[in-house]
Amino acid sequence: MATTVVIGGGVIGLTLAHELRQRGDEVILIDRKYPGAGSSAGNAGWVVPSIASPVPAPGLPATALKWMADPESPLYIKPRFDPGFIRWLWDFFRACRVEEYRTGRAALVSLAGDALKDFDRLRSEGVEFEMTQAGLLIIGFGEDGLDHYYEETDDLAEIGYQPAQRLSGPETRELEPALSGDVAGSVFVTDDRHVRPESLVAGLVAALRRDGVELRDGTAVTGFRRSGRDIVAVTTETGEIEADRFVLAAGAWSGALARSAGFSLPIEAGKGYSITVDDPNLRLQHPLDLIEARAAVTPFDGALRFAGTMEISGINMRYIKRRADAIWRNAQGYLREPVTGSRMRAWVGMRPMTPDGLPVIGRLPGSDNLYVATGHQMLGVTLAPTTARALAEIIVSGSSSVSLTPFDPLRFL
Repeated sequence: MATTVVIGGGVIGLTLAHELRQRGDEVILIDRKYPGAGSSAGNAGWVVPSIASPVPAPGLPATALKWMADPESPLYIKPRFDPGFIRWLWDFFRACRVEEYRTGRAALVSLAGDALKDFDRLRSEGVEFEMTQAGLLIIGFGEDGLDHYYEETDDLAEIGYQPAQRLSGPETRELEPALSGDVAGSVFVTDDRHVRPESLVAGLVAALRRDGVELRDGTAVTGFRRSGRDIVAVTTETGEIEADRFVLAAGAWSGALARSAGFSLPIEAGKGYSITVDDPNLRLQHPLDLIEARAAVTPFDGALRFAGTMEISGINMRYIKRRADAIWRNAQGYLREPVTGSRMRAWVGMRPMTPDGLPVIGRLPGSDNLYVATGHQMLGVTLAPTTARALAEIIVSGSSSVSLTPFDPLRFL
């Protein structure tokens, strides 16, 4: 029986540990803090194949340059004179070309095609978590933005989705009475879902413990020990952990860990914020994608979560209140009245970002037994179960039922 060490306790690492254990591996999962401490606990929790698109998109470079002067903007790139970052940013802007964007979206939609089935399978295997199938309501103040999003949904029939509905303002408010009269309309995708990410993390942790997976919290990786092309041990601040196979699933920290193993993996941290309101006065029936605000609102059992922003400022957990306040303030304009509740909780987390907007999934070149699963940008929850299944198949059997060619680490060699 093989032993695999999974480095990283976010939803990618947790689901991968679960998949490997289901296939008979002995699994050790380690995290520098604790499961869910990164970007997996406070995000919007969307399972949204309908909007599975790369962050670098046509028109974004000009908008991003304009927004760099506004620290409250939805996308904020903090300049820094680091050759690696400058190269990443150059490649990011190059990926905004139309052809690259279309190719990237097709790859992401294809990978997300089994997301709903894989979430149902997680539940059937005894992982308990809060999940709701209410669809996704994309709302806006102007017709142009709504038309753009409606056109983006043309390819959803390929994954078995029902066609999106283009709704007027009155039709949208009939569906979601909590919305403001200023909302011009919506695009309604009925098949999307959402989960409460904290409950998904907790459910996976409980299942892993039940199934005999060893969880080591507070274990920071400092490097690897090699023998030829094989990694034989991961080194930590508390000693070495030997195993047969190793997987980097450490989110925004995966780039530094890959470099310590001899591979240059271009990962930047994309900071996101959220505010969760307990016992809110407004009850939403659907998660909301706010076009102009570039923010998300998700209803959970007894709570509302407002999430958004993409801040490229290096790995740091600084909570900048004005950025979170901008999410809150901009979101209120879409609702018929201000949101209040019994408690408000703020959160910040780091998303792993590749320059082409696609995840990195597969074996790292230069090593026969070191694998990676990271770079899922804002689609970590959506893609986690399918990523885990596909990579576990490769690790255990050498081939996968899912095409991972667009996500191969070789593209960065």
